[in-house]
Amino acid sequence: MSLTTTRRPGDRVFSGLARGAGLLILVALAGVAAFLTVEALPAFTAPPEALAGAADLLAYVAPLAFGTLLAALLALLVATPLALGVALVVSHYAPRPVARVVGAAIDLLAAIPSVVYGLWGLAFLGVRLTPVYAWLSDHLGWLPLFAGPASSTGRTILTAALVLAVMVLPIITAITREIFAQTPVLHQEAALALGATRWEMIRLAVLPHARSGIVSAVMLGLGRALGETMAVAMVLSASGVVTLDLVGATNPSTIAANIALTFPDSTGLSVNALLASGLALFVITLAVNVAARLVVARSQRSTR
Repeated sequence: MSLTTTRRPGDRVFSGLARGAGLLILVALAGVAAFLTVEALPAFTAPPEALAGAADLLAYVAPLAFGTLLAALLALLVATPLALGVALVVSHYAPRPVARVVGAAIDLLAAIPSVVYGLWGLAFLGVRLTPVYAWLSDHLGWLPLFAGPASSTGRTILTAALVLAVMVLPIITAITREIFAQTPVLHQEAALALGATRWEMIRLAVLPHARSGIVSAVMLGLGRALGETMAVAMVLSASGVVTLDLVGATNPSTIAANIALTFPDSTGLSVNALLASGLALFVITLAVNVAARLVVARSQRSTR
């Protein structure tokens, strides 16, 4: 006796819509890539005056890519441990009423516009960090990270990274909080029954279960940090150089901020150069997401 399944019309419609949505995303991605590639081609032979004085396109894009990666990585170094700590407090430590309030407050951070973060970093955070930068330059100036001289305005790559850290915090926290809450209760109870402390239970049961989700959350935060425009453009006093000094007045710029600041006054091949830098940012973001998917897939296979 053979069993046959009949698909309802609603199932067929939903399946078609889902497939169409997936195909539409691929078409849009391919369209963006094709547009950026075509528009960037003239920039490969552009003269130095169209490349802000750089000898070639690589010399023009490389400092911007360096600043983009530096600011994003610094932001992740600050935001990731803080986000994981907040997520653990909300999911496993705080009483339910407190956890609800803290979770809502973190989620509200995602609703704040980028320009507000930029104004906060420019008028509040940077000004108050100026004495800290001076102290770091005076006492730790032998390190390349704090070589100085310290900026008198606080508009440094470190200030921009701290603003980015606050901006990506709700993304990482929200995802990891939900993943921590989905840890099987039996696993947690078994660890506690064997005499583990709450931290040991989290370390042995919760974190291994959430490993792939943590990677995904961090990569989503990295994508937000890589593409952020207005907040970085408002906070950072950029010079388009390659430097590891985090507290000085001479700072590298980011691709997105450079496009936002220079595009209105650009014409001809200068526009093509900006689009070429946008293509570089597109490739960097795509590579980061592909690498994240590979890490997540490998982590999921290792936990099975």
